[in-house]
Amino acid sequence: MELRLERLEGDDSGIALLGLDRPEAKNALGRRLMEEFRRALAELRSDSAVRVVVLHSRVPGVFCAGADLKERAAMSPAETTAFVHGLRSAFTEVEDLPMPVIAVLEGAAFGGGLELALAADLRVAGAEAKLGLVETSLAIIPGAGGTQRLPRLIGAARAKELIFTARRIGAEEAERIGLVDRVAPAGGALDAALALAREILPNGPVAVRMAKQAVNKGLEVDRDSGLAIEQACYAQVIPTQDRLEGLAAFREKRKPQYRGE
Repeated sequence: MELRLERLEGDDSGIALLGLDRPEAKNALGRRLMEEFRRALAELRSDSAVRVVVLHSRVPGVFCAGADLKERAAMSPAETTAFVHGLRSAFTEVEDLPMPVIAVLEGAAFGGGLELALAADLRVAGAEAKLGLVETSLAIIPGAGGTQRLPRLIGAARAKELIFTARRIGAEEAERIGLVDRVAPAGGALDAALALAREILPNGPVAVRMAKQAVNKGLEVDRDSGLAIEQACYAQVIPTQDRLEGLAAFREKRKPQYRGE
């Protein structure tokens, strides 16, 4: 197996770890890894018990080196087109997971590896992480969503500069320009991501999912359409038992016990 899906237990119940585990290829995105990855996404999508997904690497020193170029070299142009389309679709599936996704970046996250991280809701990097959309140095362009997600995240001009130059940047610069949300000491990004996940866990799971949907869908439309999306998402939390539990807990000055219902 080149991917490991783990559901944590005890106080961390509700957190799922999705771990890339292809050490011999630095987690390069090949056919087998992507098949396992998409199966795991389908499993997570339908699991209402999962409240936060933490996407990380089980291989020390690297998040993901990008697409498997050795495998790519043996593909015909038609096969290459189909494979890149599959990457693009898979990363959209990450972005569209109903629960928050946190990417943990230790070591290298280049090309498709960074495109995968861009599909997450939040990114936590270790201090020694290196990030870049390096495709133009190979005479191609980011084809798995990078040309769309990076400018939406950091602005068009900065995104163009990074893509045009194929520059690799460190964690501190990535945080400064908004590419990552938190920087942890080297080797500590997973712990920092889990700490962030634990901040999300106590909140109403339906509310968190609706908040994600409202933000993501609202970003793609004009303001008034976005407000209508917000209204529709709010309407879905009104009839929930969680909302009543939140009101009761506030009134009784106790910690709410949300069940996602």
